Amino acid sequence: MPDPLPLDDQLCFSLYAATIAINRAYKPVLDRLGITYPQFLVLQTLHEAEDGRSIGAIADRLALEPSTITPLAKRLEAAGLVTRIRNPADERQVRVRLTEAGKACWAESGCLGALVVERTGMTPDRLAALNAEVAALRHALAGDRTAAQ
Repeated sequence: MPDPLPLDDQLCFSLYAATIAINRAYKPVLDRLGITYPQFLVLQTLHEAEDGRSIGAIADRLALEPSTITPLAKRLEAAGLVTRIRNPADERQVRVRLTEAGKACWAESGCLGALVVERTGMTPDRLAALNAEVAALRHALAGDRTAAQ
């Protein structure tokens, strides 16, 4: 069995440490808005969908379990940023939509991508290429070889 790579040479550690660094860069903006990064991700998925999304659709979009999304949506609802409405035809399904306050919060937080460009000094094209590579890695690890190419 080969010797393990030093920590700094391990891709998983580099991705983990980069995620922490990005979250630290985002934290002052998110703190000012009163939301966490996972809540920001929920707002982002809702911003993508004009008519809102079900809890299950949000979970699918974020590659998380619905049981993880439900408490996030409840906290966002308590903050007045989203509404949660049960489907009258299927009480198990909850649809989540941005409120006007949620749309305003999203508009204020939408600058986070520019923050990464500013902090890293990397060009948007270089960051887009890096993102494409990381997305391909994620898809390959999830077993979706066609999306990984």
